[in-house]
Amino acid sequence: MTSRAALLRHPVALAGIVLTTVSAAIFLALVAAELAGLLPNPYAGLVVFVALPALFVAGLLLIPLGIRLERRRLARTQATPSWPVVDLGVPRVRRTVLAVLVLSALNVSILLVAGYGALHWMESPQFCGQTCHTPMHPQFSAWTATAHAKVACATCHIGEGAEGFMHAKLAGVRQLWQVATTSYPRPIPSVARGMPPAAEVCGRCHIATRDYGVVVKTLREYAEDESNTESATVLQMQVGGPHRPTAAGRAIHWHADPSVRIEYVATDADRQMIPYVKVTDRGGQIREFTTEGTTAEQLAAGERRVMDCVDCHNTIGHRVAPTVEGAVNAALASGAVDAKLPFVRREAARVLSAEYPTPADAEAAIDRELRAFYKTGTADSAALENAVGALRAVYRHNVFPAMKVTWGTYPDNIGHMTSSGCFRCHDGRKAKDGKELSADCEFCHIQPS
Repeated sequence: MTSRAALLRHPVALAGIVLTTVSAAIFLALVAAELAGLLPNPYAGLVVFVALPALFVAGLLLIPLGIRLERRRLARTQATPSWPVVDLGVPRVRRTVLAVLVLSALNVSILLVAGYGALHWMESPQFCGQTCHTPMHPQFSAWTATAHAKVACATCHIGEGAEGFMHAKLAGVRQLWQVATTSYPRPIPSVARGMPPAAEVCGRCHIATRDYGVVVKTLREYAEDESNTESATVLQMQVGGPHRPTAAGRAIHWHADPSVRIEYVATDADRQMIPYVKVTDRGGQIREFTTEGTTAEQLAAGERRVMDCVDCHNTIGHRVAPTVEGAVNAALASGAVDAKLPFVRREAARVLSAEYPTPADAEAAIDRELRAFYKTGTADSAALENAVGALRAVYRHNVFPAMKVTWGTYPDNIGHMTSSGCFRCHDGRKAKDGKELSADCEFCHIQPS
């Protein structure tokens, strides 16, 4: 009878033992370091929870392969290879069985920890935005500049239950293949597409029935003159809430009323062309609004969807500024760029709207162009320094040449100044009973006199 120890002498089995032991030891050490916060690098998870466990499993597979190869080798010199006899009455056999059980339990524990760690790590913003650096860099960079910057990707992008989990993971396998083969689309399609229902994700934090009443919004714009003259537009937004209209009788958030069902058909990928809307009100009355000239074939080929939060708030987690002018106005309004710098509104828009091969080229040009313009002037040096840094940051958060993402790549459906937004549906079309999807400005807001 050939002993199991003798079977482990095959080079393949020995390689498996060494690989398993070394990878297990390194894995346990790095997990401890990860828990202690000693591995801040975004690629650390790739090594700890993917590469090392893969080596560990490979080592485990090599051991029985080596044993099988050794058996075949020995079978060529022995007439009838025999199976080992496990006699627990023999102390040496008992110790061997106990060692095998302990090692098996340890191996299973390592695989469970690695599997959980890999699952958790691959749902982290660091994995989504930094490990998959090039394709997801625009979304990750834009996310860091939003109010949702502390909300993990999986919180919004994975729906409830097993179905949501499987949908996300199957999509992840496809995306992983695209990354491995560099076949991912450029730019990545709008993040609103493929999102789980808003009630499952937005509803974890936001209350759909909340009454916001009238919200005052101030829009600040700056002229391209020497003093960057500011103009402010104040709007009273009739936000209200579901079945809670404002004093004007309006409520933008009527659309979020759980007792109202709004369905629509979009005929383009970005959901900007909406020729058909169906509204079922609280009383069960149905109205259908169809754009004149729309054919049944167009509606059949379009995407049919129940309206929810992301149909208007489509860039809430990954906003890329729709226009250079808007981004510069926002920087001036926030004070990031000092409005006392002469012509800074004009010059900022000029340097940011130019095309650059790489972000490094853009940052160098922003610095060079602004300093050249203010070289002979009396501009405050500290204000100029701050402006250069702020405008570089504006560029970094909005323009990504490698992914063909720039100003206006992704339409912003809040409002209607840079894309159709509200007017995708509210264009004056009428139902058969004469009810109109109003395009009147004061349907949503009024400007105080």
